[in-house]
Amino acid sequence: MTGEPLRRTPARRGRLRVLLGAAPGVGKTYEMLAEGRRMLDEGHDVVIAIVETHERAATRAQTIGIPEVPRRVDLHRGITLTELDIDAVLDRAPEIALVDELAHTNAPGSRNAKRWQDVDELLDAGIDVVTTVNVQHIESLNAVVEKITGVAQQETIPDAVVRAADEIEVVDLAPQTLRDRLSAGLVYPAERIDAALSNYFRLGNLTALRELALLWLADEVDSALRSYRAEQGIEGAWQARERVVVALTGGPEGRR
Repeated sequence: MTGEPLRRTPARRGRLRVLLGAAPGVGKTYEMLAEGRRMLDEGHDVVIAIVETHERAATRAQTIGIPEVPRRVDLHRGITLTELDIDAVLDRAPEIALVDELAHTNAPGSRNAKRWQDVDELLDAGIDVVTTVNVQHIESLNAVVEKITGVAQQETIPDAVVRAADEIEVVDLAPQTLRDRLSAGLVYPAERIDAALSNYFRLGNLTALRELALLWLADEVDSALRSYRAEQGIEGAWQARERVVVALTGGPEGRR
């Protein structure tokens, strides 16, 4: 015997819902917690597996009343790090787990290198997961986001992981509204506001990132529609979205 707790074999794989944002501060975590509270009120067994409030008062207030699984505490090179405790969540076996920041890289020594791999374990155990991710972390968009913002993202997540979700929802916020939230101190502390407004959160950047998120999701919706038509044997044309024809030279830049 290994001494590890016995866990039941799930009757089904859990469902994954992804809240996709164009930029930090659009309200993904707040929306995830609001959804958790709603499901809790409906009688579902919901827990916070891990949430990053970033000291935002409104987000922190949304956590009140939702049961939270304690984090795992690790010491790495003299620094205390806290991570999602995958075993504690599996032992608790909730119906629904709220897991923030899907693209997060776990602390050295963790069982899984990435948080999306932790989520995959929860799904395998039959636990439904609601999670968040920003468009700049999606692998296929990494290069274009860097070109827009001038910032290279160190944490990425394979497109296939997000596309495998049962439900993807863009948490949308108009770029100027996001800048107003930033100016009001609702996103970052005061000492970071001016630099953020002048760099990553420029109006043009936010507009481009918002369009990128919506286009990526539109492509996912189109793929789902094609699958549905194939499954149902539908052959007639449905003009459900615009089509663009692009001519390529065959040069090395064509793939991008």
